[in-house]
Amino acid sequence: MKTRIVTGVVAGALFITFLLLGGYWFAGLVLGLAVVGLGEYLRMYKLRNHFPLFVIGFIFMVTFVFMANTELFSGKLGLIGLVWLLLFVLLVTTVATKNKTTIDQISSVFAGAVYIGLGFHYMIYSRNLEPNGLFWTLLIFVCIWASDSGAYFAGRAFGKRLLWPTISPNKTIEGALGGIVLAIIAALCFSWAKPELLPLGNAIYLGAVIAVVGQLGDLIQSAYKRVKGIKDTGNILPGHGGVLDRVDSWLIVFPFVHLLSLIPI
Repeated sequence: MKTRIVTGVVAGALFITFLLLGGYWFAGLVLGLAVVGLGEYLRMYKLRNHFPLFVIGFIFMVTFVFMANTELFSGKLGLIGLVWLLLFVLLVTTVATKNKTTIDQISSVFAGAVYIGLGFHYMIYSRNLEPNGLFWTLLIFVCIWASDSGAYFAGRAFGKRLLWPTISPNKTIEGALGGIVLAIIAALCFSWAKPELLPLGNAIYLGAVIAVVGQLGDLIQSAYKRVKGIKDTGNILPGHGGVLDRVDSWLIVFPFVHLLSLIPI
């Protein structure tokens, strides 16, 4: 427990520092997390040393992180075109390797590059919004962390009914509700600080959505880890596991709030 607390405090302080600095500092940190995260993902599927799949996966993942929704991919290509291009390159790989690279393998790489690349992309995109990128990015992160904390403590104190035992045996309905309540309270604090940016009703709605979608992100990762029979995706963070273990909710929430236009841009 001591190791977990120390790691959490140090990692959290560093992350907040880079988030406040913004710009290349935050983008560089996010890219580093994305690279490590994709490495963990490919290792789970025994593809980390598979040439050329790991090269294709990393190239497109980095492209998603930095270049999706920019002028470089506007017009005919765009984000949808970039996703299709990744699929095309991977499908061609099965032909070029005479089926030594299988459809199952390229499916795993495709899912990982899109899931991780776009998830981290929208974190940078949020921070770079002008003039209130820091406000919105902090709001999303704080609501996610509040949801995690609320779910943990409410589950410990009141949890009786299991939420989804076949996927995550320790999560409870009471814990999930506690996470939603605390996320809404966190969003209301942001509304109190900047009511002109976040009206009261919007804060309640946004806090609840972030909590629900974040908990779904957690369950998504629990599902694919259970299929692979592993507890953690890595061990880079002592007491916390791997990068993907820490960012499971982030990777789902950030694209969700932007693609559904839940915050102003």
